[in-house]
Amino acid sequence: MTTLILHNARLIDGTGADPVSDAVVVIDDGKITYAGSNSSAPQVDESTTPVRIDVGGNTVTPGFFDCHVHLSLPGTKGSPIMAAMVPQSYRYFEILDRLTATIGAGVTTVRDLMGVDVGVRDAVAHGIIEGPRLLVADKMFSQTGGHADFHIPSGLDGTGLIGGLIVDSVDEARRHARALLRDGVDLLKVASSGGVTSPSDDPDWLGARTEIVAALVEEAANYGGRKVAAHAIGLAGIQAAVQGGAHSIEHGYALTAELRTEMVQRGQFLVPTLIETLKPDTATPQAVAKSTKWHALAHESIQASVEAGIKVAVGTDAGLVPDHGDNLGELGCLVKFGGMSPMQALVAATKTSAELCGVDDTLGTLEAGKLADIVVVKGDPLADIDSLTDHANILLVLKEGKSAINRGGFSI
Repeated sequence: MTTLILHNARLIDGTGADPVSDAVVVIDDGKITYAGSNSSAPQVDESTTPVRIDVGGNTVTPGFFDCHVHLSLPGTKGSPIMAAMVPQSYRYFEILDRLTATIGAGVTTVRDLMGVDVGVRDAVAHGIIEGPRLLVADKMFSQTGGHADFHIPSGLDGTGLIGGLIVDSVDEARRHARALLRDGVDLLKVASSGGVTSPSDDPDWLGARTEIVAALVEEAANYGGRKVAAHAIGLAGIQAAVQGGAHSIEHGYALTAELRTEMVQRGQFLVPTLIETLKPDTATPQAVAKSTKWHALAHESIQASVEAGIKVAVGTDAGLVPDHGDNLGELGCLVKFGGMSPMQALVAATKTSAELCGVDDTLGTLEAGKLADIVVVKGDPLADIDSLTDHANILLVLKEGKSAINRGGFSI
């Protein structure tokens, strides 16, 4: 048995409890066996030759989550159009740097909500490539002319290239859902409103109707209790997603007081993707114009959602507007626009996001029995939440007790 002991640490355990000074975290074979005050730490069997790491009084947190990424998209590092210019195999190699950038930011678990299939997820899980653990949707359901329909006037069709899946009836939705669930996806993704990037619709427009959302929810539940994430920006689409029973509302900019109340009653999550709204979406001229309006609404809307008691998880849309690796900028946005305290933002990025992903029994907090996904952060992120955006401040990232990033030069 390999024992790893992090000591001289300031512990933020992800539960929302006050930080613990002079803390210790004990890891045995990739799992946490103790996290708390040094004065209450158990005696360690020295015959096991434990590895002790003095983290220099810096802060230890759970590994962070990003519940809305697109690893198949380049962010500002390129154009989605280039995907049409290279073989599919080339695009898989591009993903490698994006995985590295993401875990290098301290993000140890992501939900990829369109574009990455189960093969990439399993390659990471089996240790063939390095990166955060993945939960994947693979495709995004949309009706003809909806958010995932990338037919353009020239006659070219980029729908399949980006990961779109067109369904125009409940029966079509059920059939395609069953095929994806058969393939082993972790969740389903549906667009119940139009979008900013999409060329043929608007966020105000209704996308997948309530009955299609409900059908997908039913199929996902029947295939192993899996969940549905719904892209929903405008009011009509949010209403369809909420009342159709989606597990998470992605974006949710036009939420009303009534729908917020309904989300709380249903136990639904909101993934507001605020960092996406800090820059215009430049994918098309139409996207630039749309983003001006909708990004402003996102900033105005989120605080009311937080105050209503909706469970808010962290997601960024990394790969679309934000770059991979910029993920933890979302926490500062939750503080700035959402009125969260820095501790609340940290909990959103750990415990609440783990609950959304259905992995809170093993991840999201630093407690005995959980997997040792741990980040050592320079200084005190509660005093400066934006310090998390600087990778130089992410000193050590452990994934299941193994070093993924070690900028602090610790001897492990």
